[in-house]
Amino acid sequence: MLAIKNISFGYTDTTILHQISFTVKTGQNIAVIGESGCGKSTLLKVIYGLYDLNEGEISYKGEVVTGPKHNLIPGMPYMKYLAQDFDLMPYTTVAENVGSFLSNIYPEEKQRRIMELLEVVEMQAFADIKTKFLSGGQQQRVALAKVLALEPEVLLLDEPFSHIDNFRKNALRRNLFAYLKQQKVTVIVATHDSTDALSFADETIVVKAGRMVDKAPSKEIYYNPKDKYTASLFGEVNEIKLELLTLTQKPDETVLIYPHQLKVAEGGPLRVVVKQCYFKGSRYLVKSALNKQVVFFEHYKELLPNQEVTLAVDRNAFG
Repeated sequence: MLAIKNISFGYTDTTILHQISFTVKTGQNIAVIGESGCGKSTLLKVIYGLYDLNEGEISYKGEVVTGPKHNLIPGMPYMKYLAQDFDLMPYTTVAENVGSFLSNIYPEEKQRRIMELLEVVEMQAFADIKTKFLSGGQQQRVALAKVLALEPEVLLLDEPFSHIDNFRKNALRRNLFAYLKQQKVTVIVATHDSTDALSFADETIVVKAGRMVDKAPSKEIYYNPKDKYTASLFGEVNEIKLELLTLTQKPDETVLIYPHQLKVAEGGPLRVVVKQCYFKGSRYLVKSALNKQVVFFEHYKELLPNQEVTLAVDRNAFG
């Protein structure tokens, strides 16, 4: 088990991480989400041991994770951290990069391991290509294979799919996280992409201004966000007064509703004016006005600007 206990940290006198505590069970996949600059990347770095904590303690299986004050080379041997800069050798081949930390004693086994890892990231065809000739997305996939080569017990990934095209990203995520589950690797992913959290993470941690706002199963955080900040990390969200939905007489009570949880319904309690429609493939995201408030909802066909419609809550869209 990985245990983070009341840790605080700052690069200078300004504290960036404030009293963060949580545990991660062996083999769990944890997503860390939050707005840019909230401390996601810094959290991964201090867990890895790249910096000394101001306060608190990090331990793995009872062993304390120590920083540069105690280690000539920062970082713990059973962990691997993949930063956003990839750390590849540009003038060597893809295969040489992936195999750079593998033993040469058994060359056939080394080659088999390299190709196994390249298959996970769908880069077998580029094994003999120098990495300087690869695109940013291809380099990121090689970096993922390289970080897996040493078979870490704990893997810390900082925006691991940020440079990869969507059509590649979806398959890569499925392959990678399935492989890590099979190997029982403990994974923490700092990400801005809610798909990483909702589709693959066992639990999600929400960070705001260096503080942990929530930690729970991803589906629970999505359907029961603690505040609008948390809900907005998954896309557009509406904060609507409950009295407008005729659910309460208390004027200050509000509810957070995602666009897909509202539907056009004759005689619905919310009368809105359509402003813009955005085609999303299987549906339209509609921006509308409820008096002076912006309300987003989804609809199966395009609506005309200035068209009036009434909305109701779609009870089937809640978990």
